[in-house]
Amino acid sequence: MQRSNSTWSQTSAFFGSATTAYKEANGVHKICESLLICLVSQYGEISTMYIGRKPTIVLNTIQVTKEALVQEAFSGRPSMPLIEWITNGLGIIMVTFGHSWRQQRRFALHTLRNFGLGKKSVEDRVLEESRYLIAEMLKAEGKSMNPQHAIQNAVSNIICSIMFGERFDYDNKRFSYLLKILNENFMLAGSAAGQIFNLAPFIKHFPGPHQKVMRNATELLGFIRDEVKEHKETLDPDNPRDFIDAYLLEIEKQKSNEGSTFHEENMVMSTADLFLAGTDTTSTTIRWGLIFLIQNPDAQERCHEEIVRVLGYDRLPSMDDRDKLPYTYATVHEIQRYANIVPLGVIHETIRPTKLRGYDIPQGTMITTNLAAIFSDKEHWKHPDAFNPENFLDENGNFFKPESFIAFSLGPRVCLGKTLARTELFLYITSLLQQIQFSWPPEPQSIDMDGIMGIVRYPQNFNIICRSRDTKE
Repeated sequence: MQRSNSTWSQTSAFFGSATTAYKEANGVHKICESLLICLVSQYGEISTMYIGRKPTIVLNTIQVTKEALVQEAFSGRPSMPLIEWITNGLGIIMVTFGHSWRQQRRFALHTLRNFGLGKKSVEDRVLEESRYLIAEMLKAEGKSMNPQHAIQNAVSNIICSIMFGERFDYDNKRFSYLLKILNENFMLAGSAAGQIFNLAPFIKHFPGPHQKVMRNATELLGFIRDEVKEHKETLDPDNPRDFIDAYLLEIEKQKSNEGSTFHEENMVMSTADLFLAGTDTTSTTIRWGLIFLIQNPDAQERCHEEIVRVLGYDRLPSMDDRDKLPYTYATVHEIQRYANIVPLGVIHETIRPTKLRGYDIPQGTMITTNLAAIFSDKEHWKHPDAFNPENFLDENGNFFKPESFIAFSLGPRVCLGKTLARTELFLYITSLLQQIQFSWPPEPQSIDMDGIMGIVRYPQNFNIICRSRDTKE
């Protein structure tokens, strides 16, 4: 990036000293949001930090972020040796901008819509699963319990029903194990071990925690390959049941097309991408939401009262109820803002030389979004530093979404599953608050609100008490 060498060197020096201190205090894998927010006041809308020797441009405000990310030139993905080691450059999410990415994303969007994404059928699946989730959480009514597995299983079952045509019971040991190693990989890939691998990929030939990442990935991909094998044996070309069936038919359809990127390995990796993305981020957001709602019992009670006033206890919510439940809908959005599970967004890369705000930006420059600053900008949020659903309500108490809320990113790389995530977050959180009161257990537990940084920012493990709401109250 050309224009201000002094700013470049100042920012680099700032990050160099800050990063050294921060490594000593918290470990290399953890992100300090206060440092990110400092970038805005010290270096303005655009800053630069170094990851190893490679410069990364940081977009610090909503205005410059919108200007950049809507452009195709900013829609690449950088080379991540750990990801490429596992995926061989296939799939959707971390594949760079190009022919394969276009084909795979277009097919995924089309197929997901065919199987109900954004339609009543997916909403019905989420509502059915919410009944299982409520029952599962109330099995331990009045007792201390860790909600992680139940929430993750419930969220994963929706994408599983679309990808594989089935859901998995919460006591299914094989699926529980897969969710466990999925968690391990998200943590390890974002940890110091993952970052070291990306800087020195030759260590793949040596023992270390990165080998655990590959073993876990091999097991997860083996699960998907087993599903593919079973689907091949039972495929009815006239009645595709799910994503895998549709992909198998597309492979056959594209056989004579020399430019086709549809083959079995890309199917396995694309399926894995959608399965992982459709499981982890939404379940992590809901877990943070439980923490915030227990810490803010007034907000929890206000949501419950609004839900019961509109729906009663017997009718579960629908997406059509959002306008009738403005405070609850605002609370769901505030959970996303305040949790901020990806403080620097998903990293981008320029696919050609381009310009931004007068700066010349070379091809292959990494671009990241400072969501920590954008989600706490005092000019755009009424209560930037606190959990407060009023951030999403106007002066009349109606739901209002500020332009700075970009939890699903923008432009060509906007989150593929944002429609599904919005549906799940609203329906699961609203259903849970309708039926269950959440509180802390009597035994002391200390929760570090900075969380644990893996690929996303996770809450530490925590226990809660669930109590069924008195339907006669």
